[in-house]
Amino acid sequence: MEFLNRIGYILSAFNYKKELWLFMTIKMYQIDAFTDKVFTGNPAAVCPLDEWLDDEMMQHIAQENNLAETAFFVRNKDEYQIRWFTPTKEVDLCGHATLASAYVIFKHLDKTIDTIKFTSTSGPLYVNQENGKIALDFPSIPPVDCKMPAYLTQALGSEPDNIMSCNNYLAVFASEKQIADISPDFSLLCKLDLQGVIITAPGK
Repeated sequence: MEFLNRIGYILSAFNYKKELWLFMTIKMYQIDAFTDKVFTGNPAAVCPLDEWLDDEMMQHIAQENNLAETAFFVRNKDEYQIRWFTPTKEVDLCGHATLASAYVIFKHLDKTIDTIKFTSTSGPLYVNQENGKIALDFPSIPPVDCKMPAYLTQALGSEPDNIMSCNNYLAVFASEKQIADISPDFSLLCKLDLQGVIITAPGK
């Protein structure tokens, strides 16, 4: 993980209710996760806050950053509340932006600790630091059997042996070859009601 030291000075959006321009400055860090080289990895913006901004403001900041995710967090005693925004919406969970937030805390905000507890809409998230490496205990969401959604078989070009769901659909096929042969119709996949589709099969 390579740290890019960028301090962001962020101008608030126009407050239409009060017809005033409001100005503020906050620190922003851009972190490249999963790499030890600059300009590679998975980038995320991290904005430590003293208190929460309103949702619209955080969405504007994420849109301005134009990265996959911008993480915002507020310290609450011995833990941190965290939220994540894409350029278009708030999301329930983001792994690389959580790691990036932990890196900022470990390296810049509190160098005395080795464990961080984040609280989020997806539950508690624990991050540990040991020998310069950061590990995230990611929550598990077990899938459950469900009915075959409309468009899925047509979108994949093949019918799975089993279908399950959690935040995504999980389509289970009989063989690796079936997975390799699938050529998805993404226009049909976009019509599904969940976030995405995971396809898998037993390995040899």
